[in-house]
Amino acid sequence: MLVVCDTREQMPYSFDLEVYRRAGVTVQRCALPTGDYSLAGLEAQVAIERKSLPDLMACMGRERRRFMAEMERARGYRAFAVIAECSWKDIASHAYKSQVRPQAALATLTAIMARDGVPVIFAGSRAAGEYACWCFLRQFAKGKAQEAKAVLAALDVRHS
Repeated sequence: MLVVCDTREQMPYSFDLEVYRRAGVTVQRCALPTGDYSLAGLEAQVAIERKSLPDLMACMGRERRRFMAEMERARGYRAFAVIAECSWKDIASHAYKSQVRPQAALATLTAIMARDGVPVIFAGSRAAGEYACWCFLRQFAKGKAQEAKAVLAALDVRHS
């Protein structure tokens, strides 16, 4: 599985644990139109936006306009998710330095999930975020493989 990582991603996941090596995960850096991670050849269909807690809070405050524009672009994707390397509790208990109120941040994140249909995966840590990213992309790839098998089967039936 060839994972594409956006060139602007400042702290990219390495996918260097044994579980990723056994799965054949390799990473290629290139500019993505939306999100931080995708799959090679499927960049316009699937993407993941990775957020550390400080970055997520910046997106709820001073970078809100840019973040919401990204969520708007995500509507055109078949699969898109935000992976937050924090917990819901981290936000609710104001375990961050931003002046953004926890209620406002959680309301925005809930709206993104409910109105925009973009799941926000509260991974709780960077390592869990990396794993969630891999799982999300792998499941999308498996779905695409099943679609391809169905198309090939249909073509074989027609040519028989």
